[in-house]
Amino acid sequence: MQKFKTFDGPELAYRDEGEGLAVLCLSGLTRNSTDFDYVAPCLADVRLIRMDYRGRGQSDWADPATYTVPVEARDALALLDHLRLEKAAVLGTSRGGLIAMALAEGAKDRLLGVCLNDIGPVVEPGGLALIQRYLGRNPPQKTYEEAATAREAFYRDFSNVPRERWMREVRMHLIETGDGLKINYDPDLARIFDAAKPGADPAPTDFWPVFDALTGLPLALIRGANSDLLSVGTAAEMRRRMPQMIFAEIPDRGHVPFLDEPQAVAAIRDWLEVMR
Repeated sequence: MQKFKTFDGPELAYRDEGEGLAVLCLSGLTRNSTDFDYVAPCLADVRLIRMDYRGRGQSDWADPATYTVPVEARDALALLDHLRLEKAAVLGTSRGGLIAMALAEGAKDRLLGVCLNDIGPVVEPGGLALIQRYLGRNPPQKTYEEAATAREAFYRDFSNVPRERWMREVRMHLIETGDGLKINYDPDLARIFDAAKPGADPAPTDFWPVFDALTGLPLALIRGANSDLLSVGTAAEMRRRMPQMIFAEIPDRGHVPFLDEPQAVAAIRDWLEVMR
């Protein structure tokens, strides 16, 4: 991976692969650029740019007070500037989708389009509570094998997922050490989670105007059929407000789809075609 320096000093890791339409991939809250390893082979005809947020993956840790959507949106723009890209499409998974909406509100001229993976302007409390159960904590399991078994049991909203996928997941997001497994992100992320999540003070309680900033852009929405973070009702209202938005609901998936499911790939491909 390559690195670039942000406005306040930390160096952030990124991958820049392929040629064609520039697609900036923004991952989930605690996750990193490997989120898009599954879908990458399906997008061989685009320029796929994947960034590790500050404090995650191979990027530098920073002041935890900067682990916020506005700062991470600024980092995303800094990466585009570093790559001398005037515009890019954004594929945003969970947290990455919130960042995409923030970019639409503050820097819409830098966006070609936005695809949201299982995220919207209303984030369900039940899904947030589940995230809080593990956020910032090292898992009790000692090996990847044990962690894969635990993860399969934890994600009850997923079915028809091969064991190999759970093994790959834990290898992507956990580090095996002599003292057990460690998370590969700054545990202080948990400290600012309540202040940064939608609906928390001082964050605005109404995110619909932020979503509405996407108006006029090529859009797609992917939802896990069993998602506990993006409700059926919220997805329906998003589609009502943006009737041109491409939509796919992924069976046997909760939060978040892996993006290599056939329905997800088809939606992303259709979204990309609008921008060509």
